[in-house]
Amino acid sequence: MPTEVALLESRALRGEQMGRVDVLDKVKSLVMLPDGIHVRTEDVARYFEVSTEAVKKVTQRHRAEVEENGLVLLRGAELRIFHRDMLSLWEGEGRESYPQAATQLTLYTRRTVLNIAMLLRDSDIARCVRTYLLDAEESLRTQYASLDQRVTRIESCLTGVGSALQELGPVLVRMSERLDSLDRKVEMTHQVVGAMSLRLTDVQQDVVRLDGRMDAFAGQLKDLRRRNGQRGQH
Repeated sequence: MPTEVALLESRALRGEQMGRVDVLDKVKSLVMLPDGIHVRTEDVARYFEVSTEAVKKVTQRHRAEVEENGLVLLRGAELRIFHRDMLSLWEGEGRESYPQAATQLTLYTRRTVLNIAMLLRDSDIARCVRTYLLDAEESLRTQYASLDQRVTRIESCLTGVGSALQELGPVLVRMSERLDSLDRKVEMTHQVVGAMSLRLTDVQQDVVRLDGRMDAFAGQLKDLRRRNGQRGQH
């Protein structure tokens, strides 16, 4: 687990924590400008309860890093446009008291303030922020370790399942062969039944024809008897 000293000294470690801006408000409320995005050097110093000079020194010493994490310096037209936008967002009374820099203005985002918290040594608030970051990382590591153990157990179970499936393989092959043989027998039975059905149809037709012949023969026999009876009377 990284230590507070390591966090102060390593830019790479600080970079890994830059997404945790939520930690700032857990330690202390950070008052933003009306746009809800930026704060000034004075606001940063007030948050960390240090002088503005302390914040400026840290910013100058790590200029490239803090600029990468949102620090901007406004001058000229950009500064005038920013002030105009802030005034348009200012609500209620006290609009006249909105502070306007004369020539330039340094602005920080939440990400920049978090970056300052990991660089500012002589601030109790900054130390609290670092403690929150480190504790959260330790908790996350513990959760990952627990998850890793669960995954290991699952993999072990799957290994056992794989062995069982390998043993069942020959049995499943034999069952498949028997089912194929049974399918063939059923198919042959269907063919025999179909042939028998056709034969029965032919027999039924023969019976119908035979019935017709029998009816004709019975009629002829009846006529013959009638004629013989008529001759006996004469």
